[in-house]
Amino acid sequence: MISWRLIVPAVLVAAATAGCFTYFVTAPPPVEASPDIKGPDTRAPTFIDQRSRAEEEAKAVFERAAAAILRQAPELKASVGVNEPPTAEHIPLPKKRPLPRP
Repeated sequence: MISWRLIVPAVLVAAATAGCFTYFVTAPPPVEASPDIKGPDTRAPTFIDQRSRAEEEAKAVFERAAAAILRQAPELKASVGVNEPPTAEHIPLPKKRPLPRP
């Protein structure tokens, strides 16, 4: 007798294969264009000048702040001790911990 352990996966694989086959073989349904669809909006947006002015102001503020920061510390580097050699000392590694016992 055939066990359920073989029947259930075989049915699932057959269903998936049939679904994939019908998905790739059948043609997609035709799309009907509805008459209420409008074309693209050809009017120019009215907020372009306002946005560019705001962007220019933000850019100027950013540049002033960056210049002020660079004036305060012109020789500032991202890391301290760039010219120092890497550590030559022995760095101990952590020891393995024993497995917890129940």
